[in-house]
Order: sequence, then structure tokens, then C-alpha cells
Amino acid sequence: MSDEKKLAIIATKGSLDWAYPPFILASTAAALGYETEIFFTFYGLVLLKKKLNLQVTSLGNPAMPMPMPVPVIMQSMPGMQSMMSSMMKKKMKSKGVASVEELRDLCIEAEVRMIACQMTVDLFDFDTKDFIDDIEYAGAASFFEFAGESDICLYI
Repeated sequence: MSDEKKLAIIATKGSLDWAYPPFILASTAAALGYETEIFFTFYGLVLLKKKLNLQVTSLGNPAMPMPMPVPVIMQSMPGMQSMMSSMMKKKMKSKGVASVEELRDLCIEAEVRMIACQMTVDLFDFDTKDFIDDIEYAGAASFFEFAGESDICLYI
């Protein structure tokens, strides 16, 4: 058995705000010497697409800081999600926060193993041509082989 520490992450969310944790944690762990794997399933699978159009919404997230209070009924109006996503991306850029694509590329460079859930690919009729090249396709059993030996396992 190896002395190398292992981090296993399950990424299940595909929104802008939920895209950051798996990539930040994985790239940091890899930089610290952890062997790292992310298993992308259900809505998290969109984080592996070549073209990302990630959105954020304040609906269901009352902790989201807003520049001014917006009543819930207004948050559900057409165009509000796009507006909030644009505002969030602009704020992140102004604060020097790396983009999701940059963090994903960092993970690839750091040799983080990224696995797309084959069942989810089939379930949602995704075309594998839409996904980045540096990933693998496998089922949950493959993830458990790694996760069963990991020091840390996170569900995001």
C-alpha cells in the first residue's frame, strides 16, 4: 500500500457556484501531493463539457450576498438568473478569482483523474464529443475502487 494520501470527490452539481469547490479542492490536494480523483455524476457532469455556460441563482440560496435586497418573487422573473450570473462572473473577475475553465485546466495539469459517470452520460443522452478530452468514462464501481482506499472522500 502506498504512503501517498488520496482524495476522492463526488461532484453532483452543475451551477456556477457549485463548480468551484471540486476543482479548487482537487487542484489544492494535488499540489499538496494527494492522488486525487473526481467522479462527476448527474448535474455535475456538465462541468466536463468543452463549452461551459454555468449559471448561478439566488433561489433556494438565501445566503447569496446581493448588492441590494431582491424579493424572492422578483428573483424568479425571466432574465434574473442570467443577470445574477453575469454579476457574479464580473465580481469574480474583478477579485482575481480564476475561472472554472482555468481551475479545470489546472486539475488536468496536476493529473487529477476526472471520471464521467457513464450511466449519467447514457441517461441524459449526452454526446461524448461535447466533453473535454482528458477524462475517463466509468461507473460507480470504478469510483469505489479508489474511494475505498482514500484518506478523504467528499460529496459536493
